[in-house]
Amino acid sequence: MIRNVVAGIVLVAGLLTSSVVAVAARAAGVTQAATQVTAADAAPFLGDWSLALDGPNGAQSLDLSISVDKDAVGGSITGLGMGTQSITDVTKADKSLVLRYSFDYQGNPIPAMVTLTPAPEGRTNAQIDFAGGAYVMSGTATRKDKK
Repeated sequence: MIRNVVAGIVLVAGLLTSSVVAVAARAAGVTQAATQVTAADAAPFLGDWSLALDGPNGAQSLDLSISVDKDAVGGSITGLGMGTQSITDVTKADKSLVLRYSFDYQGNPIPAMVTLTPAPEGRTNAQIDFAGGAYVMSGTATRKDKK
């Protein structure tokens, strides 16, 4: 199942290269609207999270950790059979925290973007966008450490 997800991401990314480039160009405009996050901005998101996401290949669970080290916000994400991936590119767009990382799949770097957005009633929505929109999973994030 996990290999199917990753293989699907790579296949779609390869087939839609021109679309991915166009999406990436649009995303660059979004990136400009995002601002580098400070420890104070990230405070509501700090800690360990469980992500329950649904995508075209079904439901998946991932673990996300967000922390501050020497005033730099970062973290890690684990799941999808890819081990733990380090996250060092963290920005804020409106009320959302945006975490970008990439992972290696058969020698190819695959960009990924995790977005956490506060929702009504204390909930947090989560989304992971792989390869500039080639594969998107959406769902919820639940704090493990119950602050």
